Amino acid sequence: MATKGNLTKERLTESMLQLIQTSGYSGTGLNAVIEHAGAPKGSVYFHFPDGKEGLGVAAVELAAKRFETLIVEAALSADGAAEAARAAIEALTTIVSESNFRLGCPVSVVTLEMGAESERLREACATAFESWITPTAALLEADGLDAKEARALATVVVSTIEGAVIVSRAMHDTQPLISAADVVSELIKQRCLKIEGTR
Repeated sequence: MATKGNLTKERLTESMLQLIQTSGYSGTGLNAVIEHAGAPKGSVYFHFPDGKEGLGVAAVELAAKRFETLIVEAALSADGAAEAARAAIEALTTIVSESNFRLGCPVSVVTLEMGAESERLREACATAFESWITPTAALLEADGLDAKEARALATVVVSTIEGAVIVSRAMHDTQPLISAADVVSELIKQRCLKIEGTR
């Protein structure tokens, strides 16, 4: 059973994550996080002694876990890597659209804003992207690609999705994500068919 302190820490992390998506990392102050979370004053430094940076790392880690879960769930309900990629992108499209394009990927937001300013945040973002590339590569290997090619293609897939989210939010249009789903799934099918044809 979660303690009161753990619940407060979780609320602070969730609030930080939501505010990063709507206001950016630089635009999110600790007072706003405390107010959004309905947490006691002083709770941030109690749970995150290193302040905003530590809270930012926790928010990035939470975002990483959620998208990794989305990938895993897509894989369980799909027949192969191409369908899994499409399902994951379609789920993201729904999130972006239903938020009126206010929500996207907080990891990319933090990377763009703080990647050159905070090594700790950059490393957290790199770890987050890795946590998405690795299971995607595993799906591709299961479809017949060797480890090196699977890793390369998984990196392209994740990078494409990240870019499509940003462009969709900028345009207030889901078409970039829809196009990404089509292109990524077709690319995976072609690569896997090529491997099968050489056997």
